[in-house]
Amino acid sequence: MKRPLQAVLLVLSGVGLLHAALLTDLYLRYVNDWMRPLLIASGAVLLLLGAAEAWSLRRPGRSRETDERHHEDHHGDGHGGDGHDHSGVPGVAWLLLLPALSLLFHAPPSLGAYTASRQATKPVVQQDEFDPLPATSPVPLTLRDFTSRVQQDREQALKGRTVRMTGFVTPGERGEGWYLTRLLINCCAADAQSVKVRIHGAPPPPADTWVTVVGTWHAGGTLGTSSAPVALDARTVSKVDRPANAYTDALPLSPPR
Repeated sequence: MKRPLQAVLLVLSGVGLLHAALLTDLYLRYVNDWMRPLLIASGAVLLLLGAAEAWSLRRPGRSRETDERHHEDHHGDGHGGDGHDHSGVPGVAWLLLLPALSLLFHAPPSLGAYTASRQATKPVVQQDEFDPLPATSPVPLTLRDFTSRVQQDREQALKGRTVRMTGFVTPGERGEGWYLTRLLINCCAADAQSVKVRIHGAPPPPADTWVTVVGTWHAGGTLGTSSAPVALDARTVSKVDRPANAYTDALPLSPPR
């Protein structure tokens, strides 16, 4: 790879990172929000390196004789050289151009139903005590809180309560029912884990559709123990906008439109 092309690749990569992390929220499709400063810093460094490389090619003191000597040093002059240029960057480095351009022009979407349907549900964290549920109805809950209360809350606070949760649609195996789903990440999309609540009593919307579901716990087993199904009898299912950060298990803060 020639030096001018190296400079172009560095600049495009830096601009792509800055576009995704500084000017938009595209970075949230791939990494957690705490990594934003690191992405901005990396983009700035790549941009500066590319600019420095381009500037070095235009130095006024660089004469043709100097260029020819540099060429002979790396290609051999018949007196000890091996006749091969070892100074260039491998051609495989061009593959870096693809993610840089995708961040600028066509960023891949966040992970969704395809990934969630092929993952085991995130294990429930052991919890001995739960805060009282608010008196409002329906009660806004995250999918993790609902799961923990269904299987661990000995007070059975969910019994008879109407709850409201938001997530995206994941079809069940062999087309049997569907799940309200969230994908959670620690660092990046590569370590995503799913949290799913089975939905009863409502036809499945298209896969990956973001919805808010209002309903009551689907009775089965003993509420507050591991025998209780993590499931909901839906009363209403309303389509909502996809959140900017799809890798969080956030409360449905506003009622569906």
